[in-house]
Amino acid sequence: MAKRFRFIERMIVLATLVLTSCTAMAQKGAQVTVGADLVSSYVWRGVYQTGVSVQPGLTLSCNGFSLGAWGSTDFSTAAKEFDLVLGFEAGGFGIGLTDYWWAGEGNPYGHYRDAHFLEGSVSYTFGESFPLSLSWNTMLGLDGDKDAEGKRQYSTYIGAGYDFNVNGVAFTAGIGLTPWTGIYHRAGSGGFDVASVSIKAAKGLKVTDSFTLPIFVEAIVAPNQDNVFLILGISL
Repeated sequence: MAKRFRFIERMIVLATLVLTSCTAMAQKGAQVTVGADLVSSYVWRGVYQTGVSVQPGLTLSCNGFSLGAWGSTDFSTAAKEFDLVLGFEAGGFGIGLTDYWWAGEGNPYGHYRDAHFLEGSVSYTFGESFPLSLSWNTMLGLDGDKDAEGKRQYSTYIGAGYDFNVNGVAFTAGIGLTPWTGIYHRAGSGGFDVASVSIKAAKGLKVTDSFTLPIFVEAIVAPNQDNVFLILGISL
């Protein structure tokens, strides 16, 4: 049992350091971000996860460091996800470490090596004058990221997104690539492939004179999965 929680304990230590720093600097720019999305289906990097889901998020950030929690729970099955994200960003450059747990309701959280996925990420955002963002995300070798022969895959997703505006509607065009065989491939496929090509549009839907509902629609083509999706979401 001690081995199962060893990494979690280390994450708690890192999280405590971030929280302590942010508490000490609370009057010098610490921020708390709270939000949630309600989506018609949950698709992650071109791979279908489950149907209608609520997805809350909470992030504490200060001095470039951030600590976040994100989750997803659907309405029809036992699908359940809980992720922890530790990151740092400066001058458009970012690094991150994400602990993914999506074993589902009723499954133990503490079986770390076989129930969690650990991912390291690097990213760069060019800024408002050229709103392009790039990211490289690689799984770091827990048991869930092994192939059928027990070999580590270091599953990798390379993403790019570009923001633009058309008649007051905010758009994001995105593409995701997987450079070698990993968890993003459907059975029987492998090697370099396009995981997803997407376009997302977001705007406020006026309900009354004093209330506007933020909604988004995202169209996703997932060549590697031979699938397509059209998702409606509400942001809270």
